Amino acid sequence: MEIKNYIGGKWSTHSHLQSIAVTNPANGEQLATIPLSTSNEVDEAVVAAKQAQKSWALVPAPKRAEFLYAIGQKMKEKKEYLATVLTKEMGKVIEEARGEVQEGIDMAYYMAGEGRRLFGETTPSELANKFAMSVRAPIGVVALITPWNFPVAIATWKSFPAIVAGNTFIWKPSNETPMMACEMGKIFEEVGLPDGVANIVFGTGPTVGTALIEHPDVKVISFTGSTTTGSKVAELGGKHLKKISLEMGGKNAVIVMDDADLQLATEGILWSAFGTAGQRCTACSRVIVHKDVKEQLENRLLDEMQKLTIGNGLDEGVKIGPVINKAALEKINHYVQIGKQEGATLLAGGRILNEPPYDNGFYYEPTLFTNVKPDMIIAQEEIFGPVVSLIEVASLEEAIEVNNGVKFGLSSSIFSQNVNTIFRAQRDLDTGIVYINAGTTGAEIHLPFGGTKGTGNGHRDSGVAALDVYTEWKSIYVDYSGKLQRAQIDTE
Repeated sequence: MEIKNYIGGKWSTHSHLQSIAVTNPANGEQLATIPLSTSNEVDEAVVAAKQAQKSWALVPAPKRAEFLYAIGQKMKEKKEYLATVLTKEMGKVIEEARGEVQEGIDMAYYMAGEGRRLFGETTPSELANKFAMSVRAPIGVVALITPWNFPVAIATWKSFPAIVAGNTFIWKPSNETPMMACEMGKIFEEVGLPDGVANIVFGTGPTVGTALIEHPDVKVISFTGSTTTGSKVAELGGKHLKKISLEMGGKNAVIVMDDADLQLATEGILWSAFGTAGQRCTACSRVIVHKDVKEQLENRLLDEMQKLTIGNGLDEGVKIGPVINKAALEKINHYVQIGKQEGATLLAGGRILNEPPYDNGFYYEPTLFTNVKPDMIIAQEEIFGPVVSLIEVASLEEAIEVNNGVKFGLSSSIFSQNVNTIFRAQRDLDTGIVYINAGTTGAEIHLPFGGTKGTGNGHRDSGVAALDVYTEWKSIYVDYSGKLQRAQIDTE
């Protein structure tokens, strides 16, 4: 399959470009090739987006929303097909892939509803015969830079609010998962989204990403990825006075108190830690457990981990698929070796699976460390794989201190049956998302998604808060007094 750029409503060949192969991480099968675009293709896409934006912004928001309803319907009709494509190129198990596609469907319908809201405010003026209000206004051309681990969900978090708000966009997907971007481009085309509203350009971050950030006609950059790369995006974009929205890394913890339902906690930890092979920004990589139940929890986790099946995500019986590529495999294994050297106790896993039937894919055993100290590297840095560290504490106060003692602030969780404990925790945990008696993952699209500290820069994906990224506030004053009235002066 040869994947092409989608620019101005056309699938552009750009035969002069180099291309790279896309492979299935489960078995090494080549799935497609994608072009390595240059700044020339970025310029072409920006021109198309800028031309389209002028007329798109004049389409009434409820009419813009109708395209999102149509996109959601198309995604619903193609759900099983899209999930299969997603699993093939990314590796997550088919059940999770279906859930991710559903998240995109939900986002389409939710943001379509905003077409009849996009609320501003009216407020009394301090002067007689004068009216005051604020409205949301589109910004123009926006750039979306998305990762490989949620190639549909994150793309819809960003593109759908941009569309309904009256912007046009250029989307640079990850080179690991371009097929889902191609499928979304086809859906944009099928529903008749006007040419130039949605544009997709494939290529590397240093080339395509940098060109988008530096282009004077691109007004907003929305990025999801590593904290290291996000910091560079912010630095480069800041020089050009761009609005930058960053959603980056996490080092998320599940706190298990001595009164917790341990079976429920075990289930929540397993799903949060090993779903998507641990390749989630919200993945649980730390378990902060009260000393009185630490041994019980360890035994429960070890028993359940033995039941986890590993393999190709298209197999309905498989619970854990491959990691995305060889580099990810090596990075995960590197951190496991660090954990051993630091003195943590390896209870389970800790190795690359390279024997048949795993030898053609990228598989890592679900891994559990105990006796981990809060300042160890494996308890501080994002591993982005199926590796969990157990940290013992003696109190809620210590648990919160350990949770907050990392540079990230995306997601946290606490298992307890004490309402006072729960309310203190949700107040004092310094993450953007807090779960009570659930794992650290499972965000819903109608609430803001994002974090604090090294996880983000104050903006949010999803929910009404996402509109703040793609709109500017415009204050409007209508004076119908027929005379000059000066605010703060002529109020007597």
